[in-house]
Amino acid sequence: MDIANKKWETLCSKEDIASRVEELGRQISQDYEHKKLFVVSLLKGSFIFASDIVRSISVPVKIGFMTTSSYEDKFESKGSVSVLHDVKEDIEGYDVLIVDDITDSGITMNYVVEHLKAKKAASVKSCVLLDKPSRRAVDYQADYIGFTIEDKFVVGYGLDYSDYYRNIPYVFAVTDEDR
Repeated sequence: MDIANKKWETLCSKEDIASRVEELGRQISQDYEHKKLFVVSLLKGSFIFASDIVRSISVPVKIGFMTTSSYEDKFESKGSVSVLHDVKEDIEGYDVLIVDDITDSGITMNYVVEHLKAKKAASVKSCVLLDKPSRRAVDYQADYIGFTIEDKFVVGYGLDYSDYYRNIPYVFAVTDEDR
């Protein structure tokens, strides 16, 4: 699919995202007051969202990164998760907040939560920009959700198509219609 020649439908505007990130930041700050917060950003998709979220959090925070893979192609999860790059820091005793761009099948997030719990984190929760519950393959619900969306192919604000379009400052759905 060549999305450059397809129509785009804006799902989350730049302004809507900024407002929701601020709300999430306030809630996370309140929930993690007096705790040892460690944010783990799942790369590559979450890097823009994670950057904005941590800047909206008012309590002290450490930040680490993980890279996982669960997609054989661009659209469907293969059902298993590989950790390509693990968080380098010792997270034992920290309250960990995983930040990701989207929860779709839930397979990756479910795996990462268990992986980080095994590293003796005090607690592990998740924050996602987008939640697509209709695609859930496992019983998983993120703790903090930016927006709940329908089952559409989405791009922008960190989400990509063939590693392009991550830099678009809003989230859009690609339609089947040509421009």
